[in-house]
Amino acid sequence: MSGASGASRESEASGASGASGDVEDVVRFRERLGLPGLIDVHTHFMPERVLRKVWAYFDSAGPLTGMEWPIVYRHDEDERLALLRSFGVRRFTSMLYPHKAGMAAWLNGWAADFARRVPDCLHTATFFPEEGVERYVREAVEAGARVFKSHVQVGAYDANDPLLEPVWGLLAEAGIPVVMHCGSGPAPGKHTGPEPVGRLLARHPRLPLIVAHMGMPEYPDFLDLAERYPRVRLDTTMAFTDFTEDLTPFPVAERGRLAALGHRILLGTDFPNIPYPYAHQLHALERLGLGDDWLRAVCHGNASALFAVD
Repeated sequence: MSGASGASRESEASGASGASGDVEDVVRFRERLGLPGLIDVHTHFMPERVLRKVWAYFDSAGPLTGMEWPIVYRHDEDERLALLRSFGVRRFTSMLYPHKAGMAAWLNGWAADFARRVPDCLHTATFFPEEGVERYVREAVEAGARVFKSHVQVGAYDANDPLLEPVWGLLAEAGIPVVMHCGSGPAPGKHTGPEPVGRLLARHPRLPLIVAHMGMPEYPDFLDLAERYPRVRLDTTMAFTDFTEDLTPFPVAERGRLAALGHRILLGTDFPNIPYPYAHQLHALERLGLGDDWLRAVCHGNASALFAVD
């Protein structure tokens, strides 16, 4: 779609000029709820050349998006970090992921260094079904990884690949959460959807799995898995926003289940790769009408307990 790059440049300019207003909006949200800060479990930091390729993919309206996707926070790393901190985000992640074999160990090395120089980032790691995956995942765990990222859509792999079986066992035993993009949005993949995840959890029921994007668009099915397995959580990344509701709306009839599972829903945003201001994700949660206690838990308390941080 030829308008994507132009829209991205326009968004970049407006994002820079509107950043102070966005900060004020987020701060007002936090202050109204009396929150000491936010914990965002789904933010992207990765090697610069990798991130530039990701942005180029969004600009080209690639097959996994197929639509214009202007990136609001197209800034250098230092500015992105400063923005998150000005929002009051006290802890965040460096979600990164390989799209082919031979990348994951290198990405993990970068992420370990990033966590050392950015102490408010939860040390993040990743993996791919390949020879040696158990070894480098174990090394990441021993180096202090707090959370892993699995992207079965981009990686085009089955979570039940036999090469990953020891990895799931290791992470379940260590109690380290895995944020998994396993829903079929924005476009289905060969191995996306609730069925492969259900088979994985049947073998590893104690795996602390965080389903990214609330499992969109298969929201009810992933809520089923969260109700069945007490260590399954969901993150809010892009869910309930105007951008997503226009494409894959969350079923109104399922809102009661959101309230019941409020202790296992975590704030995620996809910062910086979002086509709207950061504050919009927060207001999208607020307008669900599930109450301030629910918002406090989702935006801070649940992740604070999971990762044992203030």
